[in-house]
Amino acid sequence: MAPFSILAKSGSFIKTLNPNSFRTISTFNFLSQEAQIAESSPIPSPSSTPLPPNPSSGSPLYQENWRNPIPNPTLAQSLVPLGFVQQTPSAKIQSLSQNLDVPALMNVFADWMTSQRWNDMKQLFEFWIRCLDKNGKPNKPDVNLYNHYLRANLMSGASAGELLDLVAQMEDYAITPNTASFNMVLKAMYQARETQAAEKLIERMLQTGKESMPDDESYDLVIGMLFLMNQIDAALKYLDLTLKSGYMVSMRVFTECVRSCVNLGRLDTLASIIERCKKMDQNKALCPSWNLCNYISDVALQEDNSKLAFYGLEFLARWIARGETSRPPVFLSVDEGLVVSALGTAGRSYDTTLLDASWAILRRSLRQQRAPSAESYLGKIYAYASMGNLQRAFSTLHEFESAYGRNSSREAEEVLFSPFTSLHPLAVACSKNGFETLDSVYFQLENLSRSDPPYKSVAALNCVILGCANIWDLERAYQTFESISGTFGLTPDIHSYNALMCAFGKLKKTDEASRVFEHLTGLDVKPNATSYEMLVNAHLINRDPKAALSVIDDMIIAGFIPSKKLLKNIRRRCVRELDYESDDQVEALAKKFKIRMGTENRRDMLFNLQYSTGFA
Repeated sequence: MAPFSILAKSGSFIKTLNPNSFRTISTFNFLSQEAQIAESSPIPSPSSTPLPPNPSSGSPLYQENWRNPIPNPTLAQSLVPLGFVQQTPSAKIQSLSQNLDVPALMNVFADWMTSQRWNDMKQLFEFWIRCLDKNGKPNKPDVNLYNHYLRANLMSGASAGELLDLVAQMEDYAITPNTASFNMVLKAMYQARETQAAEKLIERMLQTGKESMPDDESYDLVIGMLFLMNQIDAALKYLDLTLKSGYMVSMRVFTECVRSCVNLGRLDTLASIIERCKKMDQNKALCPSWNLCNYISDVALQEDNSKLAFYGLEFLARWIARGETSRPPVFLSVDEGLVVSALGTAGRSYDTTLLDASWAILRRSLRQQRAPSAESYLGKIYAYASMGNLQRAFSTLHEFESAYGRNSSREAEEVLFSPFTSLHPLAVACSKNGFETLDSVYFQLENLSRSDPPYKSVAALNCVILGCANIWDLERAYQTFESISGTFGLTPDIHSYNALMCAFGKLKKTDEASRVFEHLTGLDVKPNATSYEMLVNAHLINRDPKAALSVIDDMIIAGFIPSKKLLKNIRRRCVRELDYESDDQVEALAKKFKIRMGTENRRDMLFNLQYSTGFA
């Protein structure tokens, strides 16, 4: 019994010390170890203790449950001391700065940057820089930490001058500013459009050394600012430095460069920049917008800048390919009028690269749904003819005839396949080197007529006939005309007779030209306006304006209206032959058809020149 009495006495002693802090289980010395059944009561008495609430009911007695997942802050136990919570924000930051080293401070900055607590970052850095580290020495930031402080000032609205002062203070902490430090200042200058200060700063960066050399972001800020302020020459200077340094050009700067150069007519400069970008792996993917690419091509074609026009079409081809591979696909097409202009530019600039690119992008745009237009074929023929590539020109003529020659009407054939209008560049190209070129073309056509499948074309032979007429070679012209039916087994058309009349008329063989005209009318071949014009020219070359006017009367009876050029040629011959009566008839015809003839003052000055040897 002694141990139990001691335990009872110790319990009473503890209760005397603090009666509320400790309670014994029972005041009896012995506890019964046998379980006893409580008496059941069917209805609980009102004074009995109720059950605790259901945990799933969302009762505030529970800190969290599935109905209320957010803990109650009043009941949750906080790990932060109560005094720290009750402090002001500035005092919190000050107390926080006393326990952070450089890596810990960087982590805090990284966290606060995501929530954009820029002012708190500034205060924390300013408090931290005045505190001592664990060794009792003042905290010393590195350049990366200081750059976070610069960014916080920039995002808080600090001006470029204030940021420059902060950069200058880096020397107090034995820190050398790097490129990122100066980029913060450049961003502030970009926002304020301080172009002159930005140029001075980037020149300083170029002179200071490797740590602060400009990078792609530095050049991007300065170049973009200069383009926005229309300082094109300075912007192009730093763009050149960007490309020489091997940095990437942003799409924004590239687009501004393209737009500025095109608006100011600096097309050669823009073509050079695009060419340099294409040679760099990091910049070869640059491509303006679809509308801007069309604008580039249009302006380049107006100025006959074949190089820039090719780059514009290349950009358009990229957009077409990108649209076809996208999901869902987007089918873009280049305007065919733009391609026709490109073919004309290729012919005038003798650029085969632009010619091939234009035709390829046209085929890509049409997607084999229809054939290219007649204007496109004629532009391609003109381009090849001007370059002297007659073999490709006649092969294009063959494609043209296959697409439009079979089902076209008679009026369309007279316009599309006439060597005097649509195919005139090809006829001129055939006679470029005289009979040598004409014979070469004729023999090629003769060989093609024997190939499998054979290629026989009256339009091609008409070009050869007119080419012979252009070099006053009547014999070759007549032989080629006869070979249409004799060698090739074809039937001459109205253009064949017109070309033969042109050959006779140029050699003043007016009677022969008139017989050719009578011959074609006897074959029930209806003459066209060109037929009458060739006959009129034959009479004018023979210095017979009255006969020319009689042909004009027949032309009007046939339902054709003489052109302004034809009437001016007749008037000119009348003046030179002093046939004023015929001149009055020409003026009457011009008034009848409401044709403004104009004056011949400049031609009359040359005609009335008095040549003398007095000034020799």
